Amino acid sequence: MKKIAELTFGYNDAVNYKKPENQNLFKKFFFKTPEFQKIFSPTTYFIIGDKGTGKTAYATYLVNNETNGHKGFINFISNTDYPKFIKLKNDNHLQLSDYTNIWKVLIYLLLSEHIQRAEISKGLLKFSDKFRALKEAINEYYINAFSPEIINALNFIEKSKFSAQIISQYFSTLGEKIKEGSFTHSKFQTNLLYIQNHFEQALESINLKSNYIFFIDGIDIRPENVEYQEYLDCIKGLANATWELNNNFFPSTISAGKIKVMLLIRPDIFSNLGMQNINNKIKDNSILLEWRTNYPEYRTSKLFLLADRLLSSQQDGEYNNGQCWDSYFPYRPYVAKKYEPSFIQFLRFSLYRPRDIITMLEFLKDIHTRSNNSNEYVFHEEDFLNSEFQEQYSNYLMGEIKDYLSFYYSDSDYEHFRKFFEFLNGKKEFTYDDFIDAFNKLEEHLTKNNITRPRFFESADIFLQFLFELNVICFIELTPKGKFIRWCFRERNYSNLQPKVKSGCTYLIHYGLLKSLNFGRDYTVKKKVRVIQKTNYFRNKKITKK
Repeated sequence: MKKIAELTFGYNDAVNYKKPENQNLFKKFFFKTPEFQKIFSPTTYFIIGDKGTGKTAYATYLVNNETNGHKGFINFISNTDYPKFIKLKNDNHLQLSDYTNIWKVLIYLLLSEHIQRAEISKGLLKFSDKFRALKEAINEYYINAFSPEIINALNFIEKSKFSAQIISQYFSTLGEKIKEGSFTHSKFQTNLLYIQNHFEQALESINLKSNYIFFIDGIDIRPENVEYQEYLDCIKGLANATWELNNNFFPSTISAGKIKVMLLIRPDIFSNLGMQNINNKIKDNSILLEWRTNYPEYRTSKLFLLADRLLSSQQDGEYNNGQCWDSYFPYRPYVAKKYEPSFIQFLRFSLYRPRDIITMLEFLKDIHTRSNNSNEYVFHEEDFLNSEFQEQYSNYLMGEIKDYLSFYYSDSDYEHFRKFFEFLNGKKEFTYDDFIDAFNKLEEHLTKNNITRPRFFESADIFLQFLFELNVICFIELTPKGKFIRWCFRERNYSNLQPKVKSGCTYLIHYGLLKSLNFGRDYTVKKKVRVIQKTNYFRNKKITKK
């Protein structure tokens, strides 16, 4: 076994594994779940999952490693892309449906470049006349310097008159005749449809030897200067373009190799796209990344097998499932009057996401190697209970929540969200009445200070649901069959992307957030203690004077 100081746990963000120097490490770490195989289904178009559940990791692995005859490409939507879309819409007086056509051309343009490079590198692609004409037009437009990024492709669409003219010029050598003056700045939609039609002709004319999956990532980030509705309009166009291309155009091509586009998207965003028959699209056309398990069955869970793989893949020898974990984490914490396996601690403090487990392991390794003998091979329970570890990890989880909130709300809204917990008087477990009381106090605070209420604070029950969806709280349900603890991330499934909280229950703050939110003690009791201490101080001082 390697020493703890010699272990590495890689990166929290899988985008770092695109770099050549990190690809071998990622290949060793990567854990292929049953969901991974669904990527290759011709009818799977969406990978749905919360932050940290592995969406980018799945795509990156396929980009780095051709698998099952499929080669992957990935493009990220950046903060600078959305203003370009909005400008296109405003300048050309576009309807929302025009976003779909813009995205189609963007995808065609990026795909053409990706495919050309991939097939040429293998010596497989024989250019058709139409594809060659299209590529020559693109090369002239970009002066042979096109880089397949969304921002660059948007420029081709923005100058649709010039782009259409160049394409027409090269297709004229194939016998196409276009009247002079057909393309004008005022006919943006017409120019766009002309460009789209010629991309489709070119792609239909080539016979691919491999299958290609084009991943689009970065949808979960909304720039501060872009209004939510403008962002959503843009993403709706992307989702509709993805659906139409995968169902109508790509299957109709005669090529031996097939093309597919896949979006990587969060459940809350997917639910707001307003797509028709969304429940069927989730069930039939999506991968839902979830890592649910329960304590008794943790040993066979995907999350435990992933954690064990992170350890075993770094060793020189071969080990059975769970053997490496047991070697590095042999201790058994005493909780609720019984001893439990060490991994249960990790589950209790996580949101059942790979990123949470990796983060905990990295923090533990760092603190352990600084605090103990660097030659050690075993973690101790004291490492997990270390206040520095607890604080670091709790701040990490709170940072994840802040990132999520920034998608919909401002920084000031985040501060109001945190303010609420001050009115719970440090109770990590509280009743519905306690919640209503704290909510009313925060409402008084906002009114007194003339603060505009965030949307999530419109009513007590709306805010309760908001806390549940953030996995800040769970609710405890008492039934004839027993007591059940309901977390949003554990209740989510293909037929229920947005589980609902129950009112009138008892609620519990997530263990991993207690440190960051200063929970776990009753502030009312603490205040009484201070009063008693102060009274005794002055009483003793008076006695001393006498």
